[in-house]
Amino acid sequence: MAAPLSPQGNIGVGHARRLGASQSKEWPTGVSPADGSARRAAQPPLPPMALNGHRGDTHEVNGDDGETPTKLLRRAEEEEEEDTEETEEEEEETMPGDRRGEPGSEATAAGGGGASARRTPSERPARTRLESLRRSRPPFPWFGMDIGGTLVKLVYFEPRDITAAEEQEEVENLKSIRRYLTSNTAYGQTGVRDVHLELRDLSLCGRTGNLHFIRFPTHDLPAFLQMVRDKHFSSLHTALCATGGGAYKFESDFRTMADLELQKLDELDCLIRGVLFTDSSVSSSDPSECYYFENPSDPERCVQRPYALQDPYPLLLVNIGSGVSILAVYSEKNYKRVTGTSLGGGTFLGLCCLLTGCSTFEEALEMASQGESTRVDKLVKDIYGGDYERFGLPGWAVASSFGNMMSSEKREGVSKEDLARATLVTITNNIGSITRMCALNENINKVVFVGNFLRVNTLSMKLLAYAMDYWSKGQLKALFLRHELAVCGAERVN
Repeated sequence: MAAPLSPQGNIGVGHARRLGASQSKEWPTGVSPADGSARRAAQPPLPPMALNGHRGDTHEVNGDDGETPTKLLRRAEEEEEEDTEETEEEEEETMPGDRRGEPGSEATAAGGGGASARRTPSERPARTRLESLRRSRPPFPWFGMDIGGTLVKLVYFEPRDITAAEEQEEVENLKSIRRYLTSNTAYGQTGVRDVHLELRDLSLCGRTGNLHFIRFPTHDLPAFLQMVRDKHFSSLHTALCATGGGAYKFESDFRTMADLELQKLDELDCLIRGVLFTDSSVSSSDPSECYYFENPSDPERCVQRPYALQDPYPLLLVNIGSGVSILAVYSEKNYKRVTGTSLGGGTFLGLCCLLTGCSTFEEALEMASQGESTRVDKLVKDIYGGDYERFGLPGWAVASSFGNMMSSEKREGVSKEDLARATLVTITNNIGSITRMCALNENINKVVFVGNFLRVNTLSMKLLAYAMDYWSKGQLKALFLRHELAVCGAERVN
């Protein structure tokens, strides 16, 4: 099928380089640290995640009935209040001179040996249970990570409601990690904190704070592990929650190099619950979290509009990372992977490195934004001299990606920027074509595109928006989200 070209669009690239980041000398070759989080109070459930392990914690996290620590803690507090009221009533009934409960009294004998009317704290099971549950809450820092084939993504929850007593009790390691993460926007040469994605004043597990998003290339993972080791992170946590293929591939490296166990979470489960978290929690405070492009075929009139992702099911979820997975989602727990393609963000970067000599994703996008793909691709009009009217194919549609490059004369006339642009268009159009067929087969008219390939990649988003709108005759709307979802799913402390 011929693939549609969308209007030439400028692309906001190299965003992280323009953040005014202060380079940190502590982080060896560009990496970032730890984080995790929990659940938004009084909101629909966040993406599920197990508790991060920590030193000295031997308490059970979940009860047999599946209750979460937050629910158990709340119930224990209620029991403690009832216990306190009962004790006060008993004290009121025990008048001065009343000898019940004293050794040798009738009440003592009848009670079988000395149960005092005024119970001591050690005899109050609700209070003991409450303290146990408080200890079972995971200690700071809270974080989660998604270890992909190209990038490692981290989220870190920075508490903003720390009491004076808590601050006094904090160990220096914890203070050092928090200062390091929040006072820098760049770590080494390749680690970046995306300040524009920061979520402020988020309520998680009864705490209020900011959620930070950090990324670095997967090939720099050894430097990250060295940083974790140098900062003695294992003295605070014995395990950390991670998703993505790298959670399996690098499990032994975390164990041997950083003295940490990985609590592995399924990538697609995290992705689905990340969508729910974004819809229920983030969108309520930021309506622009989910958005679409209005008039995607007209560069002058194309504008970004917020979209209320209410009653999201069913939806087609297209996750574009190194490769692509397409999921049909019917509810939180009812979804299936329909198909995918090996031609994804990793393909784009790999081919650009070969064809242009670039070395980073941002550099490849910058080159693509300045190129012209029609010098590289063979269009319908190059074959028919115009439109192929019988089947409704416009002359500007791509008939053969890179088709012009079989001509030595045309090869001499293209630039590296043209090659980067054609590569981006080829990958994006392929994803759009497959997505459209899946939507038809599954009878779904709502499509959400996510994944790090779309980070600061406005050009591809507009291409996808135009392709969905054009080939579906306006029936399909391409939706996008501002935040990375799988890592949000891996970050929850339930």
